[in-house]
Amino acid sequence: MENIIPINSKKDIPDKFRNTPIGSLLEYHNLSKPHKKYTSAQMLIGMCIDNRKKLNIPDNFAFIIRAGGANLRFSEFKVSYSIGVGGVGTIALIGHTNCGMVRIADRKEIFIKGLIDRAGWTREGAEEHFDKYEPKFEINNEIEFVLSEVKRLRKVYPSILIAPMLYKVEDNKLYLLDENK
Repeated sequence: MENIIPINSKKDIPDKFRNTPIGSLLEYHNLSKPHKKYTSAQMLIGMCIDNRKKLNIPDNFAFIIRAGGANLRFSEFKVSYSIGVGGVGTIALIGHTNCGMVRIADRKEIFIKGLIDRAGWTREGAEEHFDKYEPKFEINNEIEFVLSEVKRLRKVYPSILIAPMLYKVEDNKLYLLDENK
């Protein structure tokens, strides 16, 4: 995990993110900065649906889109809405360690059995569903996926400040990802 940049003090925040909503997010979550009051969202946060992650941020600070693996490929209209109507100019894309969308093919049988047992699906229907969607949602590596998704989003939204981040479930901290490694 040589790509991760720990944020243990304000000076650890790179200049390009300092005094931006990204810097504030890192200060709120990692450094316990006292919460300010917000009347409108300052940024958009894209993060995984995983229930182990909870951000320490003020009310009204951010729009949040939760999608498996922090994959925003199928949420672009929502991203565009938060920019066009919500007025945000900053996005944090947050992957996390131990993500269930990594190597999801290894859990195919568990996935299918869960749909059969809990949702009343047939085996054939569950297998067809998995086979259709798994390639769209599989991420092979959390860090590599977030970095590639940030590059893709920057092409779609060239004027938006976008930061690749990682949430370590082991310590509940946010880390910036080094895009140059």
